[in-house]
Amino acid sequence: MSAFDWHVGDRVLRCAERTHVMGVINVTPDSFSDGGRLEDPEAAVTQGLRMTEDGADLLDVGGESTRPGSDPVAVPEEIDRVLPVIKRLTAEVDIPISIDTRKAEVARAGLDAGATIVNDITAGSDPSMFTIVREAGAGMVLMHIKGEPKTMQENPTYDDVVREVHDYLAGRIEAAVAAGIPAERLAVDPGLGFGKTAAHSYTLMREVEALLDLGRPVVVGPSRKSFIGAASGDLPVEERLEGTAAAVAVMAFQGAHVVRVHDVREMVRVVRVADAIRGS
Repeated sequence: MSAFDWHVGDRVLRCAERTHVMGVINVTPDSFSDGGRLEDPEAAVTQGLRMTEDGADLLDVGGESTRPGSDPVAVPEEIDRVLPVIKRLTAEVDIPISIDTRKAEVARAGLDAGATIVNDITAGSDPSMFTIVREAGAGMVLMHIKGEPKTMQENPTYDDVVREVHDYLAGRIEAAVAAGIPAERLAVDPGLGFGKTAAHSYTLMREVEALLDLGRPVVVGPSRKSFIGAASGDLPVEERLEGTAAAVAVMAFQGAHVVRVHDVREMVRVVRVADAIRGS
Protein backbone atom coordinates (compact mmCIF):
# COMPACT_ATOMS: atom_id res chain seq x y z
CA MET A 1 0.00 0.00 0.00
CA SER A 2 1.31 3.43 -0.95
CA ALA A 3 1.33 6.36 1.48
CA PHE A 4 -0.74 8.18 -1.12
CA ASP A 5 -3.54 5.64 -1.41
CA TRP A 6 -6.81 7.45 -0.74
CA HIS A 7 -9.67 5.45 0.77
CA VAL A 8 -13.07 6.83 -0.24
CA GLY A 9 -16.04 4.73 0.77
CA ASP A 10 -15.21 1.17 -0.25
CA ARG A 11 -12.76 2.24 -2.99
CA VAL A 12 -9.06 2.91 -2.91
CA LEU A 13 -7.61 5.48 -5.32
CA ARG A 14 -3.95 4.75 -6.06
CA CYS A 15 -2.93 8.37 -6.26
CA ALA A 16 0.81 7.71 -6.50
CA GLU A 17 0.40 5.76 -9.73
CA ARG A 18 -0.89 8.63 -11.88
CA THR A 19 -2.54 12.03 -11.69
CA HIS A 20 -6.28 11.76 -11.12
CA VAL A 21 -8.79 14.20 -12.62
CA MET A 22 -11.76 15.51 -10.62
CA GLY A 23 -14.52 17.09 -12.69
CA VAL A 24 -16.25 20.16 -11.25
CA ILE A 25 -20.06 20.36 -11.35
CA ASN A 26 -21.40 23.63 -9.93
CA VAL A 27 -25.17 23.42 -9.42
CA THR A 28 -25.44 27.14 -8.69
CA PRO A 29 -26.86 30.23 -10.39
CA ASP A 30 -23.70 32.27 -9.74
CA SER A 31 -20.66 30.05 -10.35
CA PHE A 32 -17.65 32.09 -11.43
CA SER A 33 -16.88 29.64 -14.23
CA ASP A 34 -20.21 28.21 -15.35
CA GLY A 35 -22.36 31.27 -14.76
CA GLY A 36 -25.42 29.23 -13.78
CA ARG A 37 -25.25 27.01 -16.87
CA LEU A 38 -25.59 23.89 -14.70
CA GLU A 39 -28.21 25.27 -12.30
CA ASP A 40 -30.75 22.89 -13.82
CA PRO A 41 -30.22 19.40 -12.32
CA GLU A 42 -30.69 17.71 -15.68
CA ALA A 43 -27.96 19.85 -17.23
CA ALA A 44 -25.67 19.10 -14.31
CA VAL A 45 -26.25 15.36 -14.63
CA THR A 46 -25.62 15.50 -18.37
CA GLN A 47 -22.36 17.31 -17.69
CA GLY A 48 -21.35 14.68 -15.15
CA LEU A 49 -22.04 11.87 -17.59
CA ARG A 50 -20.02 13.66 -20.26
CA MET A 51 -17.12 14.20 -17.86
CA THR A 52 -17.15 10.52 -16.96
CA GLU A 53 -17.01 9.56 -20.63
CA ASP A 54 -14.15 12.03 -21.07
CA GLY A 55 -12.08 10.24 -18.44
CA ALA A 56 -12.85 11.87 -15.08
CA ASP A 57 -11.76 9.78 -12.10
CA LEU A 58 -14.05 11.63 -9.67
CA LEU A 59 -16.89 14.17 -9.84
CA ASP A 60 -17.26 17.05 -7.37
CA VAL A 61 -20.82 18.39 -6.97
CA GLY A 62 -21.34 21.73 -5.24
CA GLY A 63 -24.43 23.81 -4.53
CA GLU A 64 -22.86 26.95 -3.07
CA SER A 65 -20.59 29.31 -4.96
CA THR A 66 -17.45 30.14 -2.98
CA ARG A 67 -16.04 32.59 -5.49
CA PRO A 68 -14.61 35.82 -4.03
CA GLY A 69 -17.42 38.07 -2.82
CA SER A 70 -20.06 35.35 -2.74
CA ASP A 71 -22.74 35.12 -0.06
CA PRO A 72 -23.57 31.95 1.91
CA VAL A 73 -26.45 29.73 0.82
CA ALA A 74 -29.02 28.41 3.31
CA VAL A 75 -28.71 24.71 4.13
CA PRO A 76 -32.12 23.64 2.71
CA GLU A 77 -31.47 25.44 -0.57
CA GLU A 78 -28.00 23.94 -0.93
CA ILE A 79 -29.38 20.46 -0.28
CA ASP A 80 -32.18 20.96 -2.79
CA ARG A 81 -29.63 21.91 -5.43
CA VAL A 82 -27.21 19.01 -5.04
CA LEU A 83 -29.31 16.01 -3.99
CA PRO A 84 -31.03 15.28 -7.32
CA VAL A 85 -27.68 15.49 -9.10
CA ILE A 86 -25.81 13.25 -6.65
CA LYS A 87 -28.60 10.65 -6.63
CA ARG A 88 -28.65 10.44 -10.42
CA LEU A 89 -24.90 10.38 -10.84
CA THR A 90 -24.28 7.71 -8.21
CA ALA A 91 -26.86 5.55 -9.99
CA GLU A 92 -25.43 6.11 -13.45
CA VAL A 93 -21.63 6.36 -13.15
CA ASP A 94 -19.05 4.08 -11.59
CA ILE A 95 -16.65 6.66 -10.19
CA PRO A 96 -16.61 8.32 -6.77
CA ILE A 97 -18.83 11.36 -6.25
CA SER A 98 -17.74 14.19 -3.95
CA ILE A 99 -20.03 16.67 -2.22
CA ASP A 100 -18.40 20.10 -2.16
CA THR A 101 -19.68 21.80 1.00
CA ARG A 102 -18.58 23.41 4.24
CA LYS A 103 -21.83 22.54 6.04
CA ALA A 104 -22.18 19.30 7.97
CA GLU A 105 -25.91 18.96 7.27
CA VAL A 106 -25.33 19.25 3.54
CA ALA A 107 -22.47 16.75 3.76
CA ARG A 108 -24.70 14.26 5.57
CA ALA A 109 -27.41 14.60 2.93
CA GLY A 110 -24.90 14.19 0.11
CA LEU A 111 -23.31 11.13 1.69
CA ASP A 112 -26.73 9.58 2.33
CA ALA A 113 -27.50 10.15 -1.37
CA GLY A 114 -24.42 8.19 -2.44
CA ALA A 115 -21.44 10.53 -2.36
CA THR A 116 -18.31 9.04 -0.80
CA ILE A 117 -16.14 12.15 -0.41
CA VAL A 118 -16.65 15.49 1.34
CA ASN A 119 -14.66 18.35 -0.20
CA ASP A 120 -14.64 21.01 2.52
CA ILE A 121 -13.03 24.39 1.80
CA THR A 122 -12.89 25.06 5.56
CA ALA A 123 -11.23 21.74 6.45
CA GLY A 124 -13.83 20.69 8.98
CA SER A 125 -14.67 23.98 10.66
CA ASP A 126 -18.29 22.90 11.20
CA PRO A 127 -18.16 21.09 14.59
CA SER A 128 -20.17 18.13 13.28
CA MET A 129 -18.29 17.65 10.01
CA PHE A 130 -15.63 15.19 11.16
CA THR A 131 -18.22 13.05 12.95
CA ILE A 132 -20.37 12.81 9.83
CA VAL A 133 -17.40 11.89 7.63
CA ARG A 134 -16.19 9.30 10.14
CA GLU A 135 -19.57 7.65 10.54
CA ALA A 136 -20.04 7.43 6.77
CA GLY A 137 -16.59 5.97 6.16
CA ALA A 138 -16.13 8.70 3.57
CA GLY A 139 -13.04 10.31 2.16
CA MET A 140 -12.39 13.99 2.83
CA VAL A 141 -10.50 16.87 1.25
CA LEU A 142 -9.12 19.35 3.78
CA MET A 143 -8.55 22.70 2.11
CA HIS A 144 -6.76 25.83 3.27
CA ILE A 145 -8.67 29.10 3.14
CA LYS A 146 -7.84 32.41 4.78
CA GLY A 147 -11.00 34.27 5.74
CA GLU A 148 -14.48 33.82 4.29
CA PRO A 149 -15.37 33.70 0.57
CA LYS A 150 -17.16 37.05 0.90
CA THR A 151 -14.00 38.91 1.94
CA MET A 152 -11.09 36.50 1.44
CA GLN A 153 -9.51 38.44 -1.44
CA GLU A 154 -9.40 41.75 0.43
CA ASN A 155 -5.64 42.11 0.87
CA PRO A 156 -4.66 38.61 2.09
CA THR A 157 -1.19 38.61 3.66
CA TYR A 158 1.32 35.95 4.72
CA ASP A 159 4.84 35.95 6.08
CA ASP A 160 5.56 32.63 4.35
CA VAL A 161 2.57 31.33 2.41
CA VAL A 162 3.98 27.83 1.80
CA ARG A 163 4.93 27.26 5.42
CA GLU A 164 1.67 28.68 6.75
CA VAL A 165 -0.49 26.60 4.41
CA HIS A 166 1.59 23.50 5.16
CA ASP A 167 1.31 23.94 8.91
CA TYR A 168 -2.41 24.67 8.77
CA LEU A 169 -3.07 21.50 6.76
CA ALA A 170 -0.89 19.45 9.12
CA GLY A 171 -3.00 20.73 11.99
CA ARG A 172 -6.26 19.87 10.25
CA ILE A 173 -5.02 16.35 9.49
CA GLU A 174 -4.19 15.98 13.18
CA ALA A 175 -7.64 17.27 14.16
CA ALA A 176 -9.43 14.93 11.75
CA VAL A 177 -7.47 11.91 12.96
CA ALA A 178 -8.13 12.88 16.58
CA ALA A 179 -11.83 12.94 15.68
CA GLY A 180 -11.60 9.36 14.48
CA ILE A 181 -11.14 9.70 10.73
CA PRO A 182 -8.38 7.34 9.55
CA ALA A 183 -5.54 9.26 7.91
CA GLU A 184 -5.87 7.17 4.75
CA ARG A 185 -9.28 8.77 4.15
CA LEU A 186 -7.85 12.29 4.01
CA ALA A 187 -6.48 14.43 1.19
CA VAL A 188 -5.23 18.03 1.35
CA ASP A 189 -5.69 21.07 -0.87
CA PRO A 190 -3.62 24.30 -0.63
CA GLY A 191 -6.64 26.34 -1.69
CA LEU A 192 -5.30 28.19 -4.71
CA GLY A 193 -7.08 31.54 -4.97
CA PHE A 194 -8.83 31.19 -1.60
CA GLY A 195 -7.59 34.10 0.50
CA LYS A 196 -4.47 34.41 -1.62
CA THR A 197 -3.12 36.89 -4.13
CA ALA A 198 -2.06 35.71 -7.57
CA ALA A 199 1.55 35.77 -6.33
CA HIS A 200 0.64 33.55 -3.37
CA SER A 201 -1.05 31.04 -5.67
CA TYR A 202 1.91 31.01 -8.08
CA THR A 203 4.26 30.36 -5.15
CA LEU A 204 2.13 27.49 -3.87
CA MET A 205 2.01 25.94 -7.34
CA ARG A 206 5.76 26.33 -7.77
CA GLU A 207 6.43 24.74 -4.39
CA VAL A 208 3.59 22.20 -4.20
CA GLU A 209 6.13 19.46 -3.42
CA ALA A 210 6.50 21.02 0.03
CA LEU A 211 3.10 19.52 0.87
CA LEU A 212 4.08 15.96 0.04
CA ASP A 213 5.65 15.36 3.44
CA LEU A 214 2.16 15.55 4.91
CA GLY A 215 1.83 12.02 3.59
CA ARG A 216 -1.59 12.49 2.04
CA PRO A 217 -2.73 13.00 -1.57
CA VAL A 218 -2.53 16.62 -2.71
CA VAL A 219 -5.56 18.03 -4.57
CA VAL A 220 -5.14 21.28 -6.52
CA GLY A 221 -7.75 23.45 -8.23
CA PRO A 222 -6.23 26.01 -10.61
CA SER A 223 -8.96 25.65 -13.22
CA ARG A 224 -10.02 28.93 -14.87
CA LYS A 225 -9.18 31.00 -11.79
CA SER A 226 -8.35 34.70 -11.82
CA PHE A 227 -4.62 34.15 -11.40
CA ILE A 228 -4.71 32.13 -14.63
CA GLY A 229 -6.38 35.06 -16.36
CA ALA A 230 -3.92 37.52 -14.85
CA ALA A 231 -0.91 35.61 -16.15
CA SER A 232 -2.32 35.35 -19.65
CA GLY A 233 -3.31 38.93 -20.38
CA ASP A 234 -6.37 39.35 -18.14
CA LEU A 235 -8.36 36.90 -20.20
CA PRO A 236 -12.01 36.26 -19.29
CA VAL A 237 -13.03 32.97 -17.69
CA GLU A 238 -14.12 31.35 -20.95
CA GLU A 239 -10.67 31.94 -22.49
CA ARG A 240 -8.51 30.38 -19.77
CA LEU A 241 -8.26 26.85 -21.15
CA GLU A 242 -4.62 27.07 -22.26
CA GLY A 243 -3.56 28.79 -19.05
CA THR A 244 -5.31 26.14 -17.02
CA ALA A 245 -3.58 23.44 -19.06
CA ALA A 246 -0.20 25.00 -18.27
CA ALA A 247 -0.95 25.06 -14.55
CA VAL A 248 -2.30 21.49 -14.56
CA ALA A 249 0.78 20.22 -16.41
CA VAL A 250 3.10 21.87 -13.89
CA MET A 251 1.11 20.55 -10.95
CA ALA A 252 1.05 17.01 -12.31
CA PHE A 253 4.75 17.10 -13.10
CA GLN A 254 5.59 18.33 -9.61
CA GLY A 255 3.65 15.61 -7.87
CA ALA A 256 0.11 16.83 -7.22
CA HIS A 257 -2.12 13.78 -7.12
CA VAL A 258 -5.55 15.13 -8.09
CA VAL A 259 -6.41 18.10 -10.32
CA ARG A 260 -9.86 19.62 -9.93
CA VAL A 261 -10.94 20.99 -13.32
CA HIS A 262 -13.86 22.12 -15.46
CA ASP A 263 -12.46 20.96 -18.83
CA VAL A 264 -12.08 17.25 -18.19
CA ARG A 265 -11.37 15.92 -21.68
CA GLU A 266 -8.56 18.37 -22.30
CA MET A 267 -7.01 18.04 -18.82
CA VAL A 268 -7.06 14.25 -18.95
CA ARG A 269 -4.88 14.55 -22.05
CA VAL A 270 -2.63 17.05 -20.32
CA VAL A 271 -1.98 14.90 -17.25
CA ARG A 272 -1.35 11.79 -19.32
CA VAL A 273 1.49 13.56 -21.10
CA ALA A 274 2.80 15.12 -17.89
CA ASP A 275 2.76 11.74 -16.15
CA ALA A 276 4.56 10.11 -19.07
CA ILE A 277 7.32 12.74 -18.96
CA ARG A 278 7.61 12.50 -15.19
CA GLY A 279 7.75 8.73 -15.37
CA SER A 280 4.67 8.19 -13.24
